[in-house]
Amino acid sequence: MRFFSRLPLPKVNSADDPAALPYFPRIAGAAPIAGLVVALPAAGLGTLLGHTALPALAVAALVLAALCATTGALHEDGLSDVADGFFGGATPARRLEIMKDSRIGAFGALALVLSVVLRVSLLAVLWQRFSPADAALMFLSIEVISRAVLVWQWSRRPLARPDGLAARFGKPDAATARKAALLSVPFLIPAALLLSPAALFLGLAIALAAGFAIGHIAVAKIGGVTGDVLGAIQQICGLGFLVGMLMVP
Repeated sequence: MRFFSRLPLPKVNSADDPAALPYFPRIAGAAPIAGLVVALPAAGLGTLLGHTALPALAVAALVLAALCATTGALHEDGLSDVADGFFGGATPARRLEIMKDSRIGAFGALALVLSVVLRVSLLAVLWQRFSPADAALMFLSIEVISRAVLVWQWSRRPLARPDGLAARFGKPDAATARKAALLSVPFLIPAALLLSPAALFLGLAIALAAGFAIGHIAVAKIGGVTGDVLGAIQQICGLGFLVGMLMVP
């Protein structure tokens, strides 16, 4: 949660060092749980606002704003960097160079705009179609599942940068990815109870396919995954789950 959010977390015990560097082979399996906790303030806000006279579109926008406040827009930044690099560079080296640049380009800006518009629109439908509490529970499921897919692709794809964060802090293995998947299963229960089997299956299928596709494209474009690519996977998988679950009644 310290790495993936801006939440001010105190020391857990005397052995805990808040300034210690993360060791991803150990902690990456808990990424879905971290996603759940990080998304709780936004889900709580959505539950409260859903009982007011605010239109669903405004509720969805405020929910997304709260989520970005707790995450520091970490994964949104990854999505914009990937869009700039993948579409703005002609060689793997140039694409990686563009992705490392903190400035945002036309492709990155367009990707962010499209992502935010789609997410707000789809979350508004979620809050219209279900009660505020049920919508918030499914919102949490999306944040959990998208991070499980992130760990899955992280474990199975090579690293594009030998000096990047993933290389310095370690890479999760297949066992860690399975742990992340198992930890995410209980948080699918609300979606399984509230959605039709077709909607749940389609949402999961699109999320998994999107994660696999982005990982495959990253290998073709830059030789593997980076932190930015993992952020893009989380964003697109969350969108894919939303699209699938709302496509069918």
